[in-house]
Amino acid sequence: MDQLKELNDRIIRRVNVNLEEFDFDTESFVNNSLEYDKMLKFYAFYGITSKHSIYFHFRNSNIAGSYFLGQCYVGRSAIYKSDIRGDELKRKGDNIRYIKNVPLVEDERITIRDSLLYKTLVHSNSHNLESPEEFSIQNTISAHYVNIHGSDLQGCFLGPFATVDLMNLHSCIVGEFSYVQAGELFHRKIDPGTVWIRNVNFEFKYKFKNDILDNYVGVNSSHQPRGLIYDFVKEREQDYEKLFDVMNLDPIKAPANSAVSRYAVVNGKAQIGENVLVAQRAFLENAAMGDGSNAQENSYIIDSNLAGNCITAHGGKIIHSNIGLGTFVGFNSFLNGKSHAQIEVGEGCIVMPHTIIDPDALIKIPDEHLVWGFIKSEEDIKTNTIALDDLAEVRDSLSVGKMVFSGKGSVFIETFKKRINQILLANGALFHNGEKRGHAQDDQNISYNIIQPYSTGELKGLYPSIRIKP
Repeated sequence: MDQLKELNDRIIRRVNVNLEEFDFDTESFVNNSLEYDKMLKFYAFYGITSKHSIYFHFRNSNIAGSYFLGQCYVGRSAIYKSDIRGDELKRKGDNIRYIKNVPLVEDERITIRDSLLYKTLVHSNSHNLESPEEFSIQNTISAHYVNIHGSDLQGCFLGPFATVDLMNLHSCIVGEFSYVQAGELFHRKIDPGTVWIRNVNFEFKYKFKNDILDNYVGVNSSHQPRGLIYDFVKEREQDYEKLFDVMNLDPIKAPANSAVSRYAVVNGKAQIGENVLVAQRAFLENAAMGDGSNAQENSYIIDSNLAGNCITAHGGKIIHSNIGLGTFVGFNSFLNGKSHAQIEVGEGCIVMPHTIIDPDALIKIPDEHLVWGFIKSEEDIKTNTIALDDLAEVRDSLSVGKMVFSGKGSVFIETFKKRINQILLANGALFHNGEKRGHAQDDQNISYNIIQPYSTGELKGLYPSIRIKP
């Protein structure tokens, strides 16, 4: 146990050095978060398939309750109940486009050094052109239910329910429930509840009011989360722990071209359509998943119906809702319908990351709308949605409620729809006649292998250093 505590102390010091200019101390977060008894109890597991490169190297680390797929290196780090999903890493021979094509000379690898990831998802591939063969996370601490999606990090702290997407951050603090996709940031502090997307053609920005944010995702002085969204997740956490108490479970019934992870929770009645992906740590309860739809990691589909080709991105929560054909529900969104106050989202809608819809009466979002921010009533729809056709007409700037958009609306929509199509393709939603395979087809035959920590002795709490190759 002493070795494990020394490991965490070293991580604290390394992160604090990077954030010294902000007078930010991560010690209280670490000491109030880590569950040392469970870090000794839970096994880690890694997946092997014939479709993914195999390389796992764990060294001087604790990886309790965490899942690894694809090429991963973890050194001097604590990875607790996290998913390190490298099934979309770049491969040797792929080309990176920068003025001219730059071919990769080896397969890309996720590398995590001197970091603490707490109930975090790491996915996609690095968007750092300077190191295209390495997706690197160093000297970083991420709090509860963070999404690190294709983003290299050096010396950062990410607050609970934050998302960093397709970018690079150096010595940054990202506040709780913030979503950031802004290229490259150096020495920046992002306010809690910020939704910010920026590139050369457009910029989208929204910030939650402090009282609303505090009600849904607040934090105390040690950055421990509280609020309605955290309570919702916490109430269901034990259902996942049950999956780790047994080695073999009966598979969930699904079509032959769909995949339901052995580490997903499925309660009540579930209807699984064709080409559906239900990822590990997804939660389904009385859910209907239409053909080509997916429930990604840490997503919840409860008493809801998803029409075909719906995407529920990492951490998305859909309760008592009906979601129209081809609709995207973004990272960590919270669609909190009730039996007496259903949410209906039309076809072809884009629900922006970190959107909260929490009605007291029936809410209807029309087809082909962009949705963002906080919606409590029908009146809020006017200030938190816009028809995609209307947004496409924007050439300069637009303000709707607290949302500010600048740039070309048509490029924003085109970029988003292109990404949605890439997600559907990668997840196998478009599989037909043996073509366009994706995760829904390739993840059906994953074999899981487990690793356990030392339970006694000088190395108690650490996992054996091990390298696994083909």
